[in-house]
Amino acid sequence: MAATWLYAGTGLLILALFLAERRWESAVTRLEENVLAILLALITIISFVQVVMRYGFNASFGGALELTRIIFAWLILFGMSYGVKMGTHLGVDAFIRMLPKKGLRYAAIFGAAATLLYAVMLISVDWMKIFGVSSKGGAVVYWSKMYQLQLGLEDLKYPSWISEPLGLDERVKRWMAYLILPVGLGLLGFRSLQAMIQIIRGERELIIAGHEAEELVAENKDVLKEERA
Repeated sequence: MAATWLYAGTGLLILALFLAERRWESAVTRLEENVLAILLALITIISFVQVVMRYGFNASFGGALELTRIIFAWLILFGMSYGVKMGTHLGVDAFIRMLPKKGLRYAAIFGAAATLLYAVMLISVDWMKIFGVSSKGGAVVYWSKMYQLQLGLEDLKYPSWISEPLGLDERVKRWMAYLILPVGLGLLGFRSLQAMIQIIRGERELIIAGHEAEELVAENKDVLKEERA
């Protein structure tokens, strides 16, 4: 039951993102950037406060390290779909750029399709039974087990002024922290599908930004000569 609701919720989130982007594309992009900036800022602030408390007051608050790890995981899993959208993932394109224009396009489509397949397989591999594959599991299955077991995180706890009035367990539940697994992979699959369609339409060249290194070398090829002169 939990898995069904998770699939439905992730699907609705992606649909809402798709519809919002058709009308307010720049606003959606700013929202994604702000989410990433907030997550990065939280990591920095928590780490800074923890260092000040430890070395300045010989104290610390429990769960800081675990909270930092969780936020970092959210940053990565949410940021990978944004990277596909903006074409900022680094990649090696030296070989495919030697191919004819049509070959380059096919290779780019294959790369986007492979990324989409990667995301779908990590969400759940149960569907691969139609190909005779016996593997099962995935992010949704793992999250569902955490939800059913209601296990708490090791160190991260609610403050007493939150847990006591609301009647919550002391420890933050694992399923809350791990929710980004299926959601992040769902967003990655959505952005990969988007990129594949854009490449097919000729609106985009690649899913990666591997050409940036080549451009950087070209821009700075005369720097050493100028310095020696």
